[in-house]
Amino acid sequence: MKYSYRIFSCFFLLLINTVNAQKAIGNFEKILFKEGNELNIKTTKASIILEFCTPSIVRIRTSWNNKFEENEHWMVSNYSWDTTLYNLEETNTHITIATETLKINVKKKPFLIQIFDSKNNMLSSEVSEKSNINLGAFQNGKTVGVVKKLQKDEHFFGFGERMDFLDRRGKKLELNVGRGLGKPHIIGAYNVLDANYSPIPFFMSTKGYGVFFHNAYPTTWDMGSSNSDTYSFQAEEGELDYYFIYGPTFTYILDSYTTITGKSPLLPKFALGLHVGTYSGGTWGQEKYTSTDYVVNLVKKFRELQIPIDILHLDSTWRIFGKSGGKGATTFEWRDTFKNPEKMFSDLYDLNISMVGLHLRPRFDNGKELQLLDEAREKGFVYPEEDNAGEFVNFFDKKSVDWWWENGVKRVAEQGAMFLKTDEGSAFGRKANESNKVGPQGEGVKALHNLFPIAYAKAPYEKFQEYNGIRGMNHTREGYAGIQRYPFIFAGDWPSEWQYFEPVIKAGLNIGLSGVGNWSHCMGGFEHVADPELYIRWCQFGLLSPIAHLFGMEHPNYKEPWNYGDEALRIFKKYDEIRYSLIPYLYSHSYQMYEKGTPLMRALVLAYQNDVNVYNITDQYMLGESLMICPVTQKGAQTRIVYLPEGIWTDYWTGKTYEGKQSYNILCPIDQVPIFVKEGAIIPTQETGNYVGEKEITQLILDVYPNKSNTFTIYNDDGKSLEYQNGNFNTTIISSEVLENSISLKIYTTKGEFKGNELTYIVKFHLPEKPIAVKINDKIHLIENDGDVLYKDGVLLVSSKLTNKEDIKIVVNK
Repeated sequence: MKYSYRIFSCFFLLLINTVNAQKAIGNFEKILFKEGNELNIKTTKASIILEFCTPSIVRIRTSWNNKFEENEHWMVSNYSWDTTLYNLEETNTHITIATETLKINVKKKPFLIQIFDSKNNMLSSEVSEKSNINLGAFQNGKTVGVVKKLQKDEHFFGFGERMDFLDRRGKKLELNVGRGLGKPHIIGAYNVLDANYSPIPFFMSTKGYGVFFHNAYPTTWDMGSSNSDTYSFQAEEGELDYYFIYGPTFTYILDSYTTITGKSPLLPKFALGLHVGTYSGGTWGQEKYTSTDYVVNLVKKFRELQIPIDILHLDSTWRIFGKSGGKGATTFEWRDTFKNPEKMFSDLYDLNISMVGLHLRPRFDNGKELQLLDEAREKGFVYPEEDNAGEFVNFFDKKSVDWWWENGVKRVAEQGAMFLKTDEGSAFGRKANESNKVGPQGEGVKALHNLFPIAYAKAPYEKFQEYNGIRGMNHTREGYAGIQRYPFIFAGDWPSEWQYFEPVIKAGLNIGLSGVGNWSHCMGGFEHVADPELYIRWCQFGLLSPIAHLFGMEHPNYKEPWNYGDEALRIFKKYDEIRYSLIPYLYSHSYQMYEKGTPLMRALVLAYQNDVNVYNITDQYMLGESLMICPVTQKGAQTRIVYLPEGIWTDYWTGKTYEGKQSYNILCPIDQVPIFVKEGAIIPTQETGNYVGEKEITQLILDVYPNKSNTFTIYNDDGKSLEYQNGNFNTTIISSEVLENSISLKIYTTKGEFKGNELTYIVKFHLPEKPIAVKINDKIHLIENDGDVLYKDGVLLVSSKLTNKEDIKIVVNK
């Protein structure tokens, strides 16, 4: 009995100490001052700054020592905001601050925050009706965080490139850059539950708001897992600093979030073509087979088979592995098997490859001739470690970056390399994937671990952009908040196994919902020889992804389509050609992403956030605003279930229409991934070529699905320079109006500073019944015996000789 009493007493004391260790904010004392958009408040235990960045964005900062951190520029690129008008009212119990769109109600005792929209609808609350639940901001040792009320029917999306779930309600997760440690599965893959290559401390709620936690330390998010009445987020150290972003639409929230952290820049137009990676004939353990001839002959084969391709990168075996870091470091010295790298680059560009890049890792190493590690250590251009002078390039330091460029990267740039694949950014301060190296440790490194991938990607992106004189293009694996600026990532080295196919799709959906739109993956899988059926299905998805990236490591069965049989080759080429025909559509959406932050690959919840049926759909997505792609992720499947949201949807392959807000069982033969076209779609396409820019584009084809009125804007510029940022581009607005007895399509005169080619148009109206007549700019065309207006198999084909230098109006009489 006494023993039980002692246990109870110890437990009680431990509970008391835990409660006492956790500091809340306390009670309101006074408003210290108002300056610009900032309101500085003092409580009995902390200081709070409310900054009204816009009428819809408020930054909330809390300090328990009355000190606030300096603004950083790795995650956040914008701290400059116009003046936001707000009205402040104070009573004995509350402070109310109202902007044009938000009302913040602060309870004084204790200090708790509630946020409403302008119509007084609850968005977020730290006030609970239950006395046993403590909400609000807290500090526990070095940990800082906040607990908020979880509302009924509230669901959460975002958090970066996660491969496990889409809807996060009821889930708990930790965000810290890395793939996860250990290989728990017999086939050698990493755990998809731990995969965290590019975590983003940001989410969007179906209640119409988002939260960006501006903190680089590892964070924990409990979205109703421990308590169904609350959700919380906390960081191991640092400042409690977060942005509350009101939408209410997800697209508006993403626009605001990327206004804070930066928009995705436009890639060169040719980057929308096919990217291929190669081990140059010899992956790890087979390096003796590498050669410049292999690389050039690889591209020659793509050209001979007329498989469109634009980008090539040479992975790690182009260089010798050094004396200290092995595979995990970079010497910048070519293997002896690469006889003449300069000629190789020249031959590749003669074959009309648009860009060739090289893989590297973030650590210096000594080679046979170059002793870059020793030199960088001597000059202090590596980040110091506890037991040595360091190996990682100090990408946080401009002088270190300049030296890395001048003495390392510029050597290969002068030979012909035009971009880098910056691999293993997660190795800084944590165990690396390809070695036992953990990198720098100690005070402050924990926060830099998540920022390192951004600094690592930024350096070559900006250096090559300046050196090449065209838009930058860096290819990286890891990221954090803000990585979208530098400018695309891939999903990592996932095996060619069916069980990893759908998780990779989830990764793309989640990263798109987190502000990163330029995303790719190793289509067909990376490790292992793929099942030919899996290869085909994965490549169908890959060629309809934001960036189409083909790469694998199994010797000698690399991931080129001819290695997987004639059927795989035929289907790969078919979808590659579809991709190249969609360049005008994809490029126009890329500009939309640059302007608004809306990704190319869109989880259905992005457009249908009030439809609970889409919250857990992880194998369908919108490619742009009009095309729904439904990858087939089950081996041997002849059909798959597809959910169509509200509206009218058209089967891309058959032309059959379907009513939305229900599910269908759709045929999916091996050469057809189900694709559905949204009602009202206007989809510009062009003639395909072996590479972007091979042919002068003088005609666009417009696929119009006139079951709803709509507008689409075609964007165009020179495809390479940064002049688009100065307004040197043009746009063509196309609008359709669907009436009971007619369809009117208007193609407006192309406008803008960029003087592109004169274009004519072919318009394909997808109509179930043959119309009566067509009028083009007031001239009536009969459908019979008229070469300019034909109707066949549900498609009305209108070929206009009019150009984009004048308005064109086409009226179809039903």
